[in-house]
Amino acid sequence: MAFVPQSPDKVRIDKYLWSIRVFKSRSMASDACNGGKVKIDGVSCKPSREIKTGEVITIKMNGIERIFKVIALLDKRVAAPLVPEFSTDLTPQSEFDKQKMLRAKFEFRDPGSGRPTKKDYRDIEQMKYYFDEEDE
Repeated sequence: MAFVPQSPDKVRIDKYLWSIRVFKSRSMASDACNGGKVKIDGVSCKPSREIKTGEVITIKMNGIERIFKVIALLDKRVAAPLVPEFSTDLTPQSEFDKQKMLRAKFEFRDPGSGRPTKKDYRDIEQMKYYFDEEDE
């Protein structure tokens, strides 16, 4: 039998996003909120914003827009198999396809072509930076 924590009355958005494993650390979640990358029902929010069940969270990360619906509140990080009990990922498949296309465009190398040179690495990083800025 798996451990399921009790649902608290209120939870900060940064803590919730960290708990459902969207971000690796709570500070990364806070930085995303402060940078305007996290929106609740279409409105940018601060990391201290408290969330409610039923709200829709939109997060812009890695060149795509991820969409989550809050099912239940959670303030402690849980194992990955338990995450669907607390949130639903509503991100359309087209967003994930878009991410694959962006990665394939810059990082694909023919087999046997050897390691990238310093110039190749710089060009790849410059293109990634360009396309990440364009999405904002």
